[in-house]
Amino acid sequence: MIDVAASTKQNLLDLDREGLECFFADTLGEKRFRAHQVMKWIHHRHVTDFDEMTDLGKALRAKLQQHAEVRVPQVQFEKPSADGTHKWLLAMDGSNAIETVYIPDKGRGTLCVSSQVGCALNCQFCSTATQGFNRNLSTAEIIGQVWVAARHLGNVPHKQRKLTNVVMMGMGEPLMNFDNVVRAMSVMRDDLGYGLANKRVTLSTAGLVPMIDKLGEVSDVSLAVSLHAPNDDLRTELVPLNKKYPIAELMESCVRYAQRKRGESVTFEYTLMKDVNDQPVHARELVRLMRDFDNRLQMKDAAKVNLIPFNPFPGTRFQRPEDAAIRRFQKLLNEAGRIAPVRRTRGDDIDAACGQLKGQVMDRTRRQAEFRKSLEARAANGGVDASP
Repeated sequence: MIDVAASTKQNLLDLDREGLECFFADTLGEKRFRAHQVMKWIHHRHVTDFDEMTDLGKALRAKLQQHAEVRVPQVQFEKPSADGTHKWLLAMDGSNAIETVYIPDKGRGTLCVSSQVGCALNCQFCSTATQGFNRNLSTAEIIGQVWVAARHLGNVPHKQRKLTNVVMMGMGEPLMNFDNVVRAMSVMRDDLGYGLANKRVTLSTAGLVPMIDKLGEVSDVSLAVSLHAPNDDLRTELVPLNKKYPIAELMESCVRYAQRKRGESVTFEYTLMKDVNDQPVHARELVRLMRDFDNRLQMKDAAKVNLIPFNPFPGTRFQRPEDAAIRRFQKLLNEAGRIAPVRRTRGDDIDAACGQLKGQVMDRTRRQAEFRKSLEARAANGGVDASP
């Protein structure tokens, strides 16, 4: 494994199949099919040392040693949960680190992948948001998370596949790192990469409308939208991005995305927070929103709702609803004919549950300092928010 120190060599993890073919042809002067062999060594067999790629000639291996490297993220520490969930803290440059989580379930294994060091958005109920933002991850740093997990799991594409799904739902807003995320998702779906079906790779967004449209033009992965509120006033409070792209515009972009993927649904994620967005009136508003989406696409269950009980983190003002309130909300949606499973909380004993990922962020936005200041003000005010 190559040291993280700065290098002028091409990190092959930064390239998808097309990019790797061009590198072999243009830089190395080799046949393009050699790129296919190397992709299999890297992503199927988890080999990073060119000398171990035994079906390559010595001359080619020497060229690769001179011009290229396979530099994967360094595991700073890893932690298993009692329920089988596994979290990795992966070192980036400087003092930055990101978190990646693997969640096993019956017949499937899902990896939650980060796209940024921190997050530039400021969703009020997300732990990542409190750490602010440093930078986008490279393609190598994104697909490298899959590489680390696949090697740990002994994953072999098309054979012993423990990693069956990838969700771009970790740290960061994927559509704000568009090119690198799309390139990484290409490797995830490539038979020479991780061989995942399009519907088994899901991108979750807070609602960058123009980029949803752009994604629909270049990719056909599954789309999940972090909705969290059924009306603009509440959503703007919880997801400030809503001020720029309100719900009506967001839903229009989702309709356009779904129209390009006939027969496929869009998932709307809804984090339930006690006395904030978990009341019957919110459920009824959400039903109307989802029903209108179905009608626009003339398809039953075009919109699916994924209910996520809020996962607390230190310093948050939000609370998880009582189980009875969660069941009441779900029942109202189900009685209206909506598919609305409640996501089972996984990995909360290692802070790996949805909304809890933090990592280590050298914040460039001052949000960490602002969050600490708000905590101090709340403590001085007897645990009550000073702001109205």
